[in-house]
Amino acid sequence: MKILTILGARPQFIKAGSVSREIAKYKEIIEVIVHTGQHYDANMSDIFFDQMQIPKPDYFLGIGGKSHGAMTGQMIEKIEEVALSEKPDWMLVYGDTNSTLAGAIVASKLHIKLAHIEAGLRSFNMKMPEEVNRILTDRVSDILFCPTDAAVQNLKNEGFPFKLSTNNNQLITNVGDVMQDGAIFYKNLAVKPTFEIKKDFILCTIHRAENTDDEARLKSIFEALNEIAKDKQIILPLHPRTKKIIENLKLNTENLTMIDPVGYLEMVWLIDNCELVMTDSGGLQKEAYFFSKPCITLRDETEWVELVDIGVNVLVGANKDKIIDAYKNRQSPITRHQSLNLYGGGKASETIIKTLLEY
Repeated sequence: MKILTILGARPQFIKAGSVSREIAKYKEIIEVIVHTGQHYDANMSDIFFDQMQIPKPDYFLGIGGKSHGAMTGQMIEKIEEVALSEKPDWMLVYGDTNSTLAGAIVASKLHIKLAHIEAGLRSFNMKMPEEVNRILTDRVSDILFCPTDAAVQNLKNEGFPFKLSTNNNQLITNVGDVMQDGAIFYKNLAVKPTFEIKKDFILCTIHRAENTDDEARLKSIFEALNEIAKDKQIILPLHPRTKKIIENLKLNTENLTMIDPVGYLEMVWLIDNCELVMTDSGGLQKEAYFFSKPCITLRDETEWVELVDIGVNVLVGANKDKIIDAYKNRQSPITRHQSLNLYGGGKASETIIKTLLEY
């Protein structure tokens, strides 16, 4: 069996690393990895792949820094060339990036079986490019590897599974979340950053366009963070683009510990050792849960509704008062919730590969 894996951003490589390590156990499986280049990341050097124990890509397409249409179109063209050359049995895509959608379109057009990892997630916000990408990818996938029961239910609510051909219906299965596989694997490899870190700090990330591109939302968030930081150190790794926006708006950040982006192993250490996570990231909400940390989500909605339902994640949007109130009413460590086994307990990658082999 030959699998063509399509990746475009550092988080996807980390997720795919868990599956690749599982694939390596099977002599009968060949994996070919394509890096579209969608997100340039200075941290993704050869050292990154060695430290993270992730296979290096077999192809680098170098397609990034363009509009959604130009990027996706060029990816389709280049991925198709690779697919025609490699002739895979399966195309494997992750999540909801433009790379995900491009891979799904190529697989569909060339009649290559398509498996979507992290299928069924929904924010119900069609203004998010990611929402469009994940919905379209789900529609043409042969196997929908869902990370949660809620994701399975989302698909059923939309009329899935669909018939892809006369003899082929889509397979929907909850396999758990490969991010938990990775969290378990990398916990023992974590590296403490070198800057000054106080006890019981807060880890915060802000990068989503709905916040960074809205002056009123960003101002409200930073007013709340600056207030909270009078009481507790807030460590805020900032992407250069977000940092520039903050500087242009002259937002007050005097109480915050703003740092450049860190490597993933340093990020794992920060998650594992913080008191609280505040974020507009999707993945970090789950990682907070994996490491038994409460989370305050700086968005109006989340794909990870089960974390909100059990009370370990609080949605506050960009409302200053709600952010501060959520901080004041934050939970202690949430270890007691781990017995719920919401995300597969670290067995997702194993289940995915067994399913592909048995399909």
